Amino acid sequence: MADMLQVFYTSVSSSLEIKKHQEKIFLILDGKKIQYKPVDISQNSEDKDLMRKIAGNPTALPPQICKGNVYCGDYAAFENAVEMEQLEAFLKL
Repeated sequence: MADMLQVFYTSVSSSLEIKKHQEKIFLILDGKKIQYKPVDISQNSEDKDLMRKIAGNPTALPPQICKGNVYCGDYAAFENAVEMEQLEAFLKL
């Protein structure tokens, strides 16, 4: 579980942009049958703190992606990796 791919997201957001970004990440990962653990930061402030620590950004907003404690990137980096067909490298698979 330590090196499991994790997607930090929030189930409570007034931002339509954040919701769309999270949905797109989940759709792509599900479509490619890539296993991941969704971590809802709105349910536990410790998860939010962990997300920000891994991202190295005290104000990081979801969605953020990491593999274990290794930061992969945010939505923009994810989208770029998909466009460049480098998703597996980005996700460190």
